[in-house]
Amino acid sequence: MRKSIIAYLINQYPKVSHTFIRREIAALEREGIEVMRIALRGWNDDAVVDPEDLRERARTRYVLEGGVLRLLSATLSIAVCHPKRFAAALWVALCFTRRSYRPAILHLVTLAEACRLLTWLSESRVRHMHAHFGGNSTEVVLYTHLLSGLSYSFTVHGPDEFDGPSFIRLPEKIRSARFVIAISSFTRSQLFRLIDEAHWSKIKVIHCGLDKGYLDGSRPVAPNCKRLICVGRLCVQKGQLLLLSAAALLVREGVHFELVLVGDGEMRAEIEKSIAARGLSNVVRITGWLSNNQVRDEILAARALVLPSFAEGLPVAIMEAMALRRPVLATYISGIPELITNGKEGWLFPAGSVDDLAAAMRECLEASVSEIAHRGAQARERVLTRHDIHEEVKKLAELFREVDKTPHPFPPDRAVSDPK
Repeated sequence: MRKSIIAYLINQYPKVSHTFIRREIAALEREGIEVMRIALRGWNDDAVVDPEDLRERARTRYVLEGGVLRLLSATLSIAVCHPKRFAAALWVALCFTRRSYRPAILHLVTLAEACRLLTWLSESRVRHMHAHFGGNSTEVVLYTHLLSGLSYSFTVHGPDEFDGPSFIRLPEKIRSARFVIAISSFTRSQLFRLIDEAHWSKIKVIHCGLDKGYLDGSRPVAPNCKRLICVGRLCVQKGQLLLLSAAALLVREGVHFELVLVGDGEMRAEIEKSIAARGLSNVVRITGWLSNNQVRDEILAARALVLPSFAEGLPVAIMEAMALRRPVLATYISGIPELITNGKEGWLFPAGSVDDLAAAMRECLEASVSEIAHRGAQARERVLTRHDIHEEVKKLAELFREVDKTPHPFPPDRAVSDPK
């Protein structure tokens, strides 16, 4: 009997900020779940530098690779062979064009992407689809579900999904899904707000996890270390401009420290301009995107991680720092307080407050090495308890195994071939 396969669909894969997805896939395969990797784009992303990500790219199929003709050919084939299902999916796509963030034509393109995806799923006898993030990738698997009857699930991370859930039709996507993964209890509560209580039971909390490389890679903070590190995309949500304001305040007070911003993004030019304007060029360093091992080395070279986010899900960078015995300074928003207790694993402060952020940074920088080590040890214990990739993925694998108990939607006489 041919082994069943789960298809993972991600909008862009591999991606520097999506290492947690790669870990999840690897852990699922260790659990005996075969994963077919599919992405819409990412086959020519120059920002991918991690050797493991490069290997993942070679194992991934890309829906948009091959251009418009492949999409049109697949769409025509599905429309002719399955006219009723195609009409139903087309109607939903047209409905999605109303009150949408995206131009109407892109919803029709997404339907074409689903048609191309369907041919691969049929040929490989895929049993179930899983998408990460509730936006475009989940819209693709929803259309694929309407075209084929194939079940799907997806993981909601936030905060983007909660900025306008009705505009991305998140309630409809939840109602049609087999199950939905929330990465924290806070995330689950936000999904509960969008749907009737009858659908609450399909929302499952499964945390993002860390693999053995992070669990075994820690070392003590250097005695004279006065470096803080911020890991994340350079964007509005992460609050780096607020962090620079706090850093400038501490410099004016005569506090000596270093600040390393690991990452890149749409706000890099603005952040570099702010660094220069505030006279922080000798204090703040931006690394750009780094490999997974390089990020770990930067965390280990720091006293603590600071993340003054305005909006979050539950940042993987926080988990990584905690696993490496580094306390965390973060805002008490979203799922962060589920992992960090103020005064225990780190410092929590109100989002948007320069004074409170600066006070937390000052307290951390002035704390003794023994106190930093104590908080780091508590941080490691906490994250090991809640975010071991092996334990969390077992929960996900069990949900995928339940799919095998339902009839296969692609019997041989209904297989869809990929137009060449």
